[in-house]
Amino acid sequence: MTLLEQINDLIWGLPLIVLLMGTHIYFTCKLRFPQRNLFRAIRLSLFSQKEDGQNLSPFSALSTTLAATLGTGNIIGVSTAVALGGPGAIFWCWITGILGMATAYSECYLSLLYRQKAKNGVYVGGPMYVLKNGLHNNILGGFYALCTLTAAFGVGCTTQANSVSGAASQSFGLSPHLVGIVLAIVTGAVILGGIKSIGRLCERTVPAITVLYLLGCLILLILYRDHLVTAIVWILKDALSFSGFAGGVAGAGIQRALRYGIARGLFTNEAGIGTSAIAAAASNTNDPKTQAYISMTAVFWDTVVMCLLTGLVIVCNMLGDPASTAAVAETDLTAAAFSHLPYVGDAFLTVSLCAFAVTTLIGWSYFGEKATEYLTGNRGIPFYKFFYVLMIYLGAIIPMHLVWECTDLINGLMALPNLVALWALRRQIKS
Repeated sequence: MTLLEQINDLIWGLPLIVLLMGTHIYFTCKLRFPQRNLFRAIRLSLFSQKEDGQNLSPFSALSTTLAATLGTGNIIGVSTAVALGGPGAIFWCWITGILGMATAYSECYLSLLYRQKAKNGVYVGGPMYVLKNGLHNNILGGFYALCTLTAAFGVGCTTQANSVSGAASQSFGLSPHLVGIVLAIVTGAVILGGIKSIGRLCERTVPAITVLYLLGCLILLILYRDHLVTAIVWILKDALSFSGFAGGVAGAGIQRALRYGIARGLFTNEAGIGTSAIAAAASNTNDPKTQAYISMTAVFWDTVVMCLLTGLVIVCNMLGDPASTAAVAETDLTAAAFSHLPYVGDAFLTVSLCAFAVTTLIGWSYFGEKATEYLTGNRGIPFYKFFYVLMIYLGAIIPMHLVWECTDLINGLMALPNLVALWALRRQIKS
């Protein structure tokens, strides 16, 4: 654990933070602030063309991306960001989302530009194919695919299962072993149906789950309305003060706020990692700009909206009921806040977390499958699916802190080859 923390402190030091934020800012300027077309992009996603026989519709591709990104990062990830980086981490997480939309656009644009069609007529793409077909670098393409495969077992699998088992055990007294078995069975039943099965499930469930969770956040913010302005001021001061406002939660200054805010923002929206481009490549649209705009909205919903609302709820609760957060674990700040939700309380958060986690497990299974296909062809896919389902069970019973440190390590390693492709092929990206 100590070694992992030291490696992550090195990887997530100032150079990578500057590189990520610099990339976000560069593409925001180069593409003349594509975020200005956000509402047009949302309309495009709602009224996009239907899916064909082999590939997903643009909306199904977006839903698959959202399924993979909306999950514990928005709930547990924000909690750990505040606990370890102070309230200021919320600000940097939010900034990562605002600027990261341009990077997500660029990733998805390149993915459609350099994707290829498999023998069965299904499009495959993502940063590994951009590195292979755009930069003609099979070594970096293989490295990214290997990182994606590892991340599927870590970021997309064990973190979700671990968060669900912890919440279900705390709220309902369920055994982590039982939770792991049920999650494995449910997820396995869906991923055996392939990408069309995954896309249909995500298209039907993700919007409904998201609306319900946002409604819960808004109700809490109405209850905390007297503390809302103070919470915003605290977040801003902690984010921009080198000494930290009131020392933060863990004595965090601006460097800790930056480190955990950007790391958790990257974990949840994946702008800079490039995994959303894997789902975008499966779209049946032939226009890279259209799908890039549609896929860009995933970062908006994920980080700009959901992470911000979750963070505001946590900080408002810290102000309104400090006793409820005084002795809780770093992953339980969100639960402490949602315990004040009338009538449903902890059960609402647990059910929301479970629903998001299941969709994330399903969405990330597709990313890992495409990485396996890139590395081994179709030969390795059955073995991958078996081990993915097995890791869901194992993830439910291993220590949480270890899971999150491994997640940060994998995210940092995945970002590097993806950023190489973005910068090397930046002239190919059109607004």
